Amino acid sequence: MDDKTLLTIIDKFSSGTLAELEINEGNLHIALRKESAAAARYKGGGTVPAEAESAPAAAAEAPIHLGLPVSAVPGSSGEMITSPIVATFYATPSPDAPPFVKPGSKIKAGETLCILEAMKMMNHLEAEFDCEILAVKAENGSLVEYGQTLFEVKRL
Repeated sequence: MDDKTLLTIIDKFSSGTLAELEINEGNLHIALRKESAAAARYKGGGTVPAEAESAPAAAAEAPIHLGLPVSAVPGSSGEMITSPIVATFYATPSPDAPPFVKPGSKIKAGETLCILEAMKMMNHLEAEFDCEILAVKAENGSLVEYGQTLFEVKRL
């Protein structure tokens, strides 16, 4: 699947009424889910309804695996986990919550490292292996580029 086709699919999904979309083509796996209405209101600065307050964070309701490989590049003291997409980097599930990870955190495979927001979709970037976070290289709320280093980690 070429980039233009992928962008068309994402654009149509974003503007359509589907809540979820999953595509499997060869080695490519794409899973898209729209954030809940409660999460959208919360992100927009509105109040969160009482039923959404019981969850730790509206954005953390159902992790979305990007379906793209996370690049772990050998570094001087560990490996670098880089962004698989151009997106806004969020280190926390909500503005007043603690970060998903911080230097010294020991993470298991499948745990959320951060949220990457692209086209109003909250994508949870998950660890693909057990690791210890050595450094967080992106600033909360900042735009990150494809291939930009997000975390320096040491495999466990």
